[in-house]
Parts: sequence; structure tokens; C-alpha cells
Amino acid sequence: MIYAVAISLVIALLCGITVYKSRKVKNKADFLVAGRTLSWPVLVFTLLSSWIGAGSLLGGAENAYQHGFVALWQPLGGWLGLLIVALIAGRARQFAQFTVPDLLEVRYNATARVLAAIAIVISNVIITSYQLIGGGDILHLIFPQIARNTGLYIMAAFVIFFTAAAGMASIAYLDLVIGSLVTLTVIVAVPILLGRVGGWQSVESSLPATHFQVLGDYTLSRAIGLALPTMLLLIGNQGMYQKFFSAKSESDARKSVVGWIVGTVVLETLLMAVAVIASSKLHTERPREILALTAKEALPSWLGAILLGGIFAKIISTANNYLFSPATNLIHDIYGRFIDRNSSERKTLIVSRLIVVLLGAVAVLQATQFESVLKAALYAYTVYGAAVTPAVMAVFFWRRSTAAGAVSSIILGTIVTVAWQLLQQYGSQGMQSAIGGIDAVYPALFVSVVSLIVVSLLTPHTITKDAHGPDTKSAVRP
Repeated sequence: MIYAVAISLVIALLCGITVYKSRKVKNKADFLVAGRTLSWPVLVFTLLSSWIGAGSLLGGAENAYQHGFVALWQPLGGWLGLLIVALIAGRARQFAQFTVPDLLEVRYNATARVLAAIAIVISNVIITSYQLIGGGDILHLIFPQIARNTGLYIMAAFVIFFTAAAGMASIAYLDLVIGSLVTLTVIVAVPILLGRVGGWQSVESSLPATHFQVLGDYTLSRAIGLALPTMLLLIGNQGMYQKFFSAKSESDARKSVVGWIVGTVVLETLLMAVAVIASSKLHTERPREILALTAKEALPSWLGAILLGGIFAKIISTANNYLFSPATNLIHDIYGRFIDRNSSERKTLIVSRLIVVLLGAVAVLQATQFESVLKAALYAYTVYGAAVTPAVMAVFFWRRSTAAGAVSSIILGTIVTVAWQLLQQYGSQGMQSAIGGIDAVYPALFVSVVSLIVVSLLTPHTITKDAHGPDTKSAVRP
């Protein structure tokens, strides 16, 4: 009963915030970037909540349950990416755009914009889909009479409503509440859980020694294959850039990264610790549910209810962010740029909300295609990271990159990722055995980066706007 009350209170709170914020949405800027009014404390928690979703709460926890602390290689990639982000947050805010494709058109051309938008839509709809899976699983755990697929549909309805109602303003303030709640709850839960399972020695004696080793039962290549897609997604992540574009100032954008780094390292480490500690006593045929199962069966009921409600809310939060991001691309980068440039603010808002509903429906269909959240997450991260991130990083770190180089990088990164995935699933046995042990991120990133460099060096370079510092000016370079 207490778990049902917790979920109901969470949903009621989220609905209240969403309705309140929706009344303040008057134009496209309000919907897409919250009117560029977000202060750095709000940014910290919306960045934290949007980043740590089902990929960590389900996929990462699934890995920790099965293999131990080697699962931390996945968030490690994000932590490394955050160090790079710290260098560019202020400069990203200087652009004062709406989306990553905006950024790419300003620096390159309209083709780069459209291709990046397509890659972002593909990857973010996949990410949204497995958030819906996670939410459905939690609803089934709390309300056994609700089938998992039914729970998925209910979750989708919540996410579509929260996202369509108020856009970025709703998302940011939902995240502020959710991020602070989950962080505090997990900090309290870890020592209590450890005491309930008999202490650290009991945990160590109950699990294989590999669970506590740096590489565990992984090879170094496989461990890097966990970290690299995560790092690439983070440093090119459109949701992150949209939040920087939503900041009050460059200073707020820079300060938010510091809080994000601290919060992410602490929270993701504690979440993996909960999964490992719980795995010493709890056993399940659905490892991705280990955190929710821990909240329900291994913690005091009041604390477990808060944690379960927080996990559910966090999955909603991440789904909101990743549904909102591709909707932004379609409305701003495709509809507003190429279909109806003179659309009124009211019409644009209506179309924006319809696109959110459409993409939500696509995410529901996509959710039926994945059995492992971890595999789905790594695939989505690689599509985004290999196709979009190299061109985005060149905006900030390589003046010599050209439009032709960026376009070739985006096209080839996407093609190689998708083709590699299809070959691993549907290729001949000989093909599957030849490439089955090689993560798609390696060939996709290699081809993407090499094409960016080679094609850029072979083509003329024209800059219309740059992000390398205050001394940069428009120029044509050989």
C-alpha cells in the first residue's frame, strides 16, 4: 500500500508542476529553452536527472547485478566526458541557439543540420523507448495486476503529457524536485542496506571475487566498449546543450557543470553499490529490476517507498528529456527551417505538441523490440556518439573542420553503426562470428573521425561563426 501511495504522490506532484509551468508557456522560446531563464542550481539538477535514467537505473544496475563493480565503466565514460564539457559550457551558451543542429548549421551548413537532426531523432527515440520499458516494469512490481506492457502504455501517457504540456520549463523544474529527492534517498539507503545484509564482509563472501575487481570478468576492450559510447553521448548530448542554451548566462552554464560532475559521480557510484550489495541477498530473473526490487524487499518500507517513487520519477524525467529533444529537432530544425518559416507562435506550439505525441507513439512501438536495456542503451549511445559528437566537438576544438567533413562524418557514423548492429543480429553465421565480439562504437567512431579529418583537409574551409574564443572572426582559410 505504501508503495502505491508513493507512486501516486509522485505523479500528483509532477502533474501539479507541469500544469503550473504550462500556464507560462507563451512562445517557442518558452517551450524550447524555458525563455533562457534557468539559474545554475536548477541546471545542476535538470542535468543530473536527465542524464541518470533507465540507462543507469536499469541497464547499469543490470550489469552490476551480473558482473559487479565493473559496471562502473559505463558511467566512467560520462565522467570523462564531463571534464570536456566543463571546457565548452560557457562557449555553448554564447551561441544562444535552440538545438545541436542549429549549432552545426551556424558552423557548417544546412545539410549538416538536417543529417544531425535525423541521427538525433533515431537515437533519442530509442532512449525514450527503454525508459518506457523501465516505467512499465516498476508499475508491474507495485501493482502486479498491471501487466508489464500495460504499464508501458501508462508510462508513455504520463511522459507524453508532461513533455507536451510545458516543454523545457516543465522538464527543468520536474528535474529539480526529482534529482534532489533521489540523491538524498540513495545516500541514506546505502548504509541502511549494508547493515541489513550483514555488512561488507558478508557481501564479499557472497559474491565472486571478480565483482570487486577493476575489470572483473571483462576484457579491457569490452570495458572500454562500455565507457566510450557513454562518453560520446554525453559530450555531444543535445539535451545538455539545450539546457546550456536555456541558462540565464554563460556563468550559470559553467557553474552548473561543476555541480553536475559532483552529483553524477556520487549518485551513479551509489546506485551501482546498491545493486551489488543487494545482489548478495536478492535474486531475480530480471536483473534490470534489481534497484526496484531492493526498494521493495530489502529496505524499510518508508525508505523503500521513497526510493521506488524516486526511481519511477527519474525514469519519467529522462523519458521527458529524450522525447523532448527529438521533438525539438523536428519542429525547429525541419518544420520551422524548411516547411513553414513564417509559422505563428501559436501554430508552432500546437505543432510542437503534436510532434511530441507522434514521437511518443513511435517510442512505444520501439520499446517492443528490445529485451536488454543495456544493449539498447549502448546502441542508442553509439548512433548519437559516432554520428553527431565528432562534428560537434570540432565546432569547439578544431578550426580547420569543414562542412564537407562534418557531413561525411555524420553520414558514415550513422551508416556504420546501424549496419554493424544489423550484421550482428541478422548476418550470416560467419559474419556474426567475425564481428560479434567487436562493439559497434569502434568501427563507427573510427570511420566518423577519419572522414571528418580527411575530408576537411581536402576541402576549402569557410567559417561563418566559431566557438574557439573571443579572438575568432569570420574568415576564409585555405
